[in-house]
Amino acid sequence: MKQSYIKNFEEWEEGFRFSARMRVRFSETDMFGHLNNTVTFAYFEQARIDYLKSLGLMNDWLDPKGERIPVVADLQCDYMKQVFFDESIDVYVKADSIGNSSVDIHYMAKNAEGDVVFTGRGAMVQISKKTGSGVAWTEEEKDLFYERTRN
Repeated sequence: MKQSYIKNFEEWEEGFRFSARMRVRFSETDMFGHLNNTVTFAYFEQARIDYLKSLGLMNDWLDPKGERIPVVADLQCDYMKQVFFDESIDVYVKADSIGNSSVDIHYMAKNAEGDVVFTGRGAMVQISKKTGSGVAWTEEEKDLFYERTRN
């Protein structure tokens, strides 16, 4: 499968530094025991939140007095292998490109054997709670994304 957001799979795969482990619950499967295709987006969400927490970016967003919040502008998933009930998968997250107020976040999930089972990407935009308009990343915030990508 060729994903349009991946130019060189090996280089792309090597760029991940953060992962979150997920265990497939029975309620997340269909009648054949496969992971339901909508659940991958919930896994992306949890892994993204854990990633952003690790960067220290969630503090301001979760502060009731904070002025900014992150919103997901788009999200896609490409399925490569079946995932079943009770499997553990590691969902990797990285910032692929950083815009003025947006970041393109990429995802890769691997099963216990190390096989890539699905990949994805999505744009997240930082907006003002008051106006709904984009709010630029500070240089410090951009550095946090870049630092995690390089290390």
